[in-house]
Amino acid sequence: MIYSNKKLSQLIVASCVAYQVEHVIISPGSRNAPLIIGFANHPKIKAYSVVDERSAAFFALGIAQQTQKPTAIICTSGSALLNYYPAIAEAYYSNIPLVVISADRPKHLIDIGDGQTIRQEGVFKNHSLYNANLIEGIASFQENSVQITKALHASISEKGPVHINVPFDEPLYETVANKSIETPLALQVESNATVVDYSKFVSLWGTSKKKLILIGANYPDKELEQLLSKIIEDESVLVFTETISNVHHPKFINSIDKLIFLLDDNSLEELQPNILITLGGMVVSKKIKQFLRAYQPEQHWHIDTKKADNTYHCLTEHVKVDSVVFFDTILKQHKKIASSYQKNWLTVKSDRDKKHQKFIDDAAFSDLKVFDIILKHIPKQAQLQLSNSSIIRYTQLFDVNKSVQVFCNRGTSGIDGSTSTAIGASQVAQQQTVFITGDISFFYDSNALWNAYLKKDFKIILVNNGGGNIFKFIPGPSTTNALEFFETPHHLSAKQLCEMYHIEYVLVETEDALKNKLQVFFNVNNSAKLLEVNTSEMNNDTILRSYFKSLSIDS
Repeated sequence: MIYSNKKLSQLIVASCVAYQVEHVIISPGSRNAPLIIGFANHPKIKAYSVVDERSAAFFALGIAQQTQKPTAIICTSGSALLNYYPAIAEAYYSNIPLVVISADRPKHLIDIGDGQTIRQEGVFKNHSLYNANLIEGIASFQENSVQITKALHASISEKGPVHINVPFDEPLYETVANKSIETPLALQVESNATVVDYSKFVSLWGTSKKKLILIGANYPDKELEQLLSKIIEDESVLVFTETISNVHHPKFINSIDKLIFLLDDNSLEELQPNILITLGGMVVSKKIKQFLRAYQPEQHWHIDTKKADNTYHCLTEHVKVDSVVFFDTILKQHKKIASSYQKNWLTVKSDRDKKHQKFIDDAAFSDLKVFDIILKHIPKQAQLQLSNSSIIRYTQLFDVNKSVQVFCNRGTSGIDGSTSTAIGASQVAQQQTVFITGDISFFYDSNALWNAYLKKDFKIILVNNGGGNIFKFIPGPSTTNALEFFETPHHLSAKQLCEMYHIEYVLVETEDALKNKLQVFFNVNNSAKLLEVNTSEMNNDTILRSYFKSLSIDS
């Protein structure tokens, strides 16, 4: 095995291996040569080369999202590092362990006009759990070791991004056959969970006739799903889920906006819970946020070992335990009480589902119709990755097969790295990965295709409506004289990109063509494949408004 002769590089590589970092995404450079040599040659590291640092960071995010283990990204000095920031922010708010390792010039070369230098120390301090600024030189070896350990430990125990900034002086490319440091020992990572007195929660649970459990972004968890399937037997309980909650049951209400859109004040008061229990990450539905802020529960408990966001401005308890532990304990102690809460709202749900299906059956070819068709064709057991904006919102209006695992970057809800994240996730997924994206998000992140890691079974479905159509639907932009600057209209096609990156390309522009192509689209061929669905000439915003209007209970 070949090692960099830089002891600091050897220490970093050995420390990452000790903390079970298995995947490292490298962006080419010179200043980071000692790190490239170390990671690329280590037998326990799977190294990837991704040129664009922004894409590389989201690629790593996708791997960490799936493995739930720290994934490292390596870059050279200067502006290269700043391109990591969007993915770091996403990792911070989505609780994903990402280890940023940046090469730097030694301190005496900063701010003197030397090339490719910026102030790298602490550059991510607002969105990183720990910032380790290392010092070159054998005299600082012990302190560097402590800093690296603290960073890696924080990423795992607190679930988020950390930054290790590493100064290297020249020469950079010298190697040795044997390492000159001892392999560091990893500290045992302890749970953040605390001892909880459940008596209060059990007592309140047993006297409340209206309990609402709301689940945001959540990594698939069969044990949690099973517990919730028992909790829902209590007729005083409603469970609201989102597509990226990854839990399923016939009595769970999985299309929140479809249920509460157009409810009048009296109905909203009936829906208002006494107790709100939230778990998981960010919630997509804007309607549920507006509802719970206006009709606040008496009690709001958030179940999470790490943090509790006061999203609805009424948080009363942060229960610092795993949600499985919490619901298991509640189930063992609670008593069911008589209530019409669940029955009444499942009746409303049934009514909305019937109106939904009638509208969809009669709807013209449009974005709405496209999602109905696509989601019915997603292969069972697939991993479904979604881009943001309209894509995730349309998906939330439909049922997704319960065998399909669904993911979306909802930490910051940006469009900037969805494709890169999906491709990264596909590297470690056992099942086929399908990615549905909008045109603005796809073209924005087109460098995601610029790598050697597109698997043959990777499928992209691009819904191209000719611009950011969400800005036609949300109130505000259309009342201005600057809609084109919100919407970003265009006439671009993905065909040329697919030719350049050797991706099989298919275009459809009608409902029948879409249905026909989807029959064979998911088959594994000789390359990744992209299906572009052109809806740019459709009245997508008008049809979506008509859809929501049709859901009204009185219609």
